[in-house]
Amino acid sequence: MPSRTPARTRGTGRARLLTIAVAVSAAALAAAVLPARPAAAAAPYRGANTPAVQDDFNGDGYRDLAVGAPGAANGQVDAAGAVVVLYGSANGATASRRTVVTQATSGIPGAPEEWDRFGPAVASADLDRDGYADLLVGTPGESAGTMWGTGSLTVVWGGATGLKGGASVPTPTGLDEGCNFAAGVAAGDVTGDGAPDLGVTGRCGATTYTGPFTRTGSPAARTFVNALGTNRGVVVGDVDGDGTAERFWLPGPTDGDVSGPVHLENGNGSYTELPLADGLSGQIGDVNGDGYGDLVTGVPYDASLMPGDTPAHRGGEIQVLYGSARGITTDQKPHVFHQDTASVPGGGEDGDLFGFSLGVGDTDGDGYADVLVGGHGEAVGSAGYAGSATLLRGSAAGLTATGSRAYTQNTGGVPGTAERSDMFGASTHLADLNKDGRAEAVVGAPGENADGLLWVARGATSGPVLSGSTATSGTAVGLTRRYADIEFGEELGGARYSS
Repeated sequence: MPSRTPARTRGTGRARLLTIAVAVSAAALAAAVLPARPAAAAAPYRGANTPAVQDDFNGDGYRDLAVGAPGAANGQVDAAGAVVVLYGSANGATASRRTVVTQATSGIPGAPEEWDRFGPAVASADLDRDGYADLLVGTPGESAGTMWGTGSLTVVWGGATGLKGGASVPTPTGLDEGCNFAAGVAAGDVTGDGAPDLGVTGRCGATTYTGPFTRTGSPAARTFVNALGTNRGVVVGDVDGDGTAERFWLPGPTDGDVSGPVHLENGNGSYTELPLADGLSGQIGDVNGDGYGDLVTGVPYDASLMPGDTPAHRGGEIQVLYGSARGITTDQKPHVFHQDTASVPGGGEDGDLFGFSLGVGDTDGDGYADVLVGGHGEAVGSAGYAGSATLLRGSAAGLTATGSRAYTQNTGGVPGTAERSDMFGASTHLADLNKDGRAEAVVGAPGENADGLLWVARGATSGPVLSGSTATSGTAVGLTRRYADIEFGEELGGARYSS
């Protein structure tokens, strides 16, 4: 944990971290599930583990959008947590076709308890290989008996009518209080057998799960990894083009590296540190269009927030390591971008948190993945922590600042107004939700009022289109609050630092 974690004061007047969130009454949840469910596909859309449809929970060929609201109340139970799934369509993902999943939902294991915080980590993969993507939800605040914050991981099964039923993924043995198991989750086929495998993070170590999974949630194998100690981030993707994913672990700040080391998992159970790289969050995508995945990491904590060795550039930074037939090697020096890089909008200021969240996807259909960088600590005018998101372009030469754009709630065409502690950019995501070959830009602003906000701009040949972009609040999807702020949009399934 950083020694000076940014905090904010809202609603009840308590100082809280980003990860504190949301509230939903039982009646509201029931109402939220009633809007028209997604139409059933004639047959399962095969390939739910491919990049094009990896979030397709109902098999209709469109990617869906899972939005975490981990502080959501359930009836009178404060901060029990919820995940709202907006189903994709030719018109994109809208609130009119949605499902709200909580631990009170029929078929979902567990029960809503105060401060469980169901939903600060979401991911997807077709775990049972039935042709439908399944939703993975981390609940790091879950208690085990009288022990608080041990954590749990839930899978919600996809199907022709959308998400329905679920199971608990077995937790490591010996978890203690505050282990926060499943604070982060990433999926991909690491073993090369066609079944997705999982990497799961926590404060007491990391856990790997080898697929396939049964409908009881049981994997083919499970391994607890404590060699890296506390582990806050995991990234999975193919960086050497062999069709099998690599797994990178991001333990978080250490005594010798406050920007966080990056470890590549080897096939023999050992780990190789990439000594020139740093990262607290990460995503993999093909930024230069050469067919190899590239590793993009976020390094948000500068010297104003994290005293010690190797702090980020003032305001935060991102780093890019390019994949190749050799993968990512230990001698690679990352390409670094920050708000003082030429052509990047704005300027680096203390505590901007540029790089806290990352989305990677092709917004303009040119064949190169772009990177959407969240910096929810950015001040807009006199409004501290109003937040921003910056889009950097992919190209044949790699990621470039040329043509980059910054978005705030004061940007023309973006609904709303930048206000103190909105935290626009706390989560970012790039995904093609309407199947037109161009990714939508999705940004969460969990501090918007006591509600939370989700901003979506459709992709186009010129990049995200601001005219007609939409802003959806937590109350608009049926969420309500008890004492905690709703903070809808805290998690989008992209990369963000899990503190």
